Amino acid sequence: MATPSDRLLRRLEWRLGRRLDGRLQGAYRTVWHGTGIDFTDLRAYTPEDDVRHIDWNVTARLDEPFVRQYTEDRELTAWLVIDKSASMRFGGHDGKDAVATELAVSLAKLVSKGGNRVGAILFDNAAHQVIPPRGGRDQILRIGHELLKPAPATKPAKKSKKSPPTTDLAAMLNLAAMTTSQRRSLIFVMSDFIGDPGWDRPLGMLTHRHEVVCVRIVDPAELDLPDLGVILVEDAETGEQILVDTSDPLLRSRLATQVGARETEVAEAMRRAGVAAHRITTDQDLMSVLVQMVQASGRGRR
Repeated sequence: MATPSDRLLRRLEWRLGRRLDGRLQGAYRTVWHGTGIDFTDLRAYTPEDDVRHIDWNVTARLDEPFVRQYTEDRELTAWLVIDKSASMRFGGHDGKDAVATELAVSLAKLVSKGGNRVGAILFDNAAHQVIPPRGGRDQILRIGHELLKPAPATKPAKKSKKSPPTTDLAAMLNLAAMTTSQRRSLIFVMSDFIGDPGWDRPLGMLTHRHEVVCVRIVDPAELDLPDLGVILVEDAETGEQILVDTSDPLLRSRLATQVGARETEVAEAMRRAGVAAHRITTDQDLMSVLVQMVQASGRGRR
């Protein structure tokens, strides 16, 4: 009997085959490539190039920036760093956690072509799990199996004068840095980025060694509160509950201002970290999102 992870992978393979195969990669090359160590040539710098590849000696001699080109590795190691905190479970069955799971399995399937290896880091404040990188279908099924496991039941938080803890995103990114320190890798970070501030610095440090793609997953209700009358709202991270009147114009205006400020803050933090960032909502088509991510990655390499 097929397991839930096997059924998920089969469904995604069918969708990937229809929408992506032959459109984004050739017979051997994967969508994302490894970084080789063999120097092959120099060429003029373009604004899309990574400044870390500039050959400063040649640039100084010719008074024009040049970048070094390398032979691509025939093996790539990719990591899926996935936020499994309480706020990611917002939206229920088709919420942020479900989107992160489908996106992670789809990326694992794409990257694993050509014999590449994929590993995963599943993070919550209370616990984390590291799945070492391996190749093959069984590895994708294992990652899917762990992602589909129901979240453990949590006890109601005791009342305290101290603020309840939120997701320590810096700890998640520091764990990713320690786990991936042995080899330059391609790292996908999937989170709603709701948590303690200050995560931009460890994220920036992660980009010094690796190619990092951030995928921020949000629910449309987090961007524009629907008018549902008086409802009980609970903070998924802290457990705090409050009654709110979602039809109150003043409340809606204040929330819209706070959402705008948060969006600006997250975008600025991503910019400071220097990462390739993508924001997707739970009502978007997953395959279209993947196409956009791959196309943006290709533009960044030219």
